Amino acid sequence: MSAEANVSKDKLVQDFRTVVADAEELLKATASQAGEKVAVARERIQDSLHQAKVKLAEAEDVIVQRSKQAARATDDYVRENPWQAVGAAAGVGLVIGLLIGRR
Repeated sequence: MSAEANVSKDKLVQDFRTVVADAEELLKATASQAGEKVAVARERIQDSLHQAKVKLAEAEDVIVQRSKQAARATDDYVRENPWQAVGAAAGVGLVIGLLIGRR
């Protein structure tokens, strides 16, 4: 998994947490409102928030597991092919050096 994909997933998880927190705050702010429609809407929102929290926890678990798998695969590759890993790192370092040197 690429670093960019990890950043995107982490950003998505953080944005989702913000939405959940905002929705919870809205529920607390409207707690004093009365009426059957409001009560039904609050109950539906609470159910949706609970489901969203469960799915968020599952998504975080998947992200952590995939990150660990990627780290293990990288570690295994480097241990099996140390010179290729050194060459690849040197190549990446050279490219980054050239890009920085242009500025």
